[in-house]
Amino acid sequence: MIAVHLKGAFCVTQPAAKVMKENNYGRIIFTSSTSGLYGNFGQTNYGAAKLGVVGIMNTLKLEMAKYDVKVNTIAPTAWTRMTEDIIPEEMGKKVKAKFNVPLVVYLCSEDNQETGKTFVMGAGYYGRTAIVCAPGACLGDADRDIAVEEIRDNFAQIDSLENAEPANSGSDIFKYMAPLLS
Repeated sequence: MIAVHLKGAFCVTQPAAKVMKENNYGRIIFTSSTSGLYGNFGQTNYGAAKLGVVGIMNTLKLEMAKYDVKVNTIAPTAWTRMTEDIIPEEMGKKVKAKFNVPLVVYLCSEDNQETGKTFVMGAGYYGRTAIVCAPGACLGDADRDIAVEEIRDNFAQIDSLENAEPANSGSDIFKYMAPLLS
């Protein structure tokens, strides 16, 4: 699973990215899965590989931005041999792979200026999904030890996704730490 879905994505992208960099233009679309984004019983190895592809996208979008290379990920849903045991046939007949094509074509077009985004789709539904970061709770003063009881007492705030925003890079979390770092 890792060799095919994660390393395979990396190995075909690396030479393509080199050419796109030389041409100062390109579009890269990775294929993830809702099994990686949200989980699916019995697909731990597949889900891990497919979420790893999102990790490649998250870094590659930053590295390729100055070359006008847009990097996005799709997580398509379709009735296939892999899903025929989990999608009922009546529903499966409506979840045709062809409905995933229009979004991919748009993301590959010059009109698309979005990068670093993940989209889910199926049966004509298209939507964005994201890894988000929320304000959480700032405890202590970035010097003193923090007691487990403080975590317990503030866990509702730590766990809340209220006012969560998509993260564009790992450094986005520093804005939430700002009160402790100043």
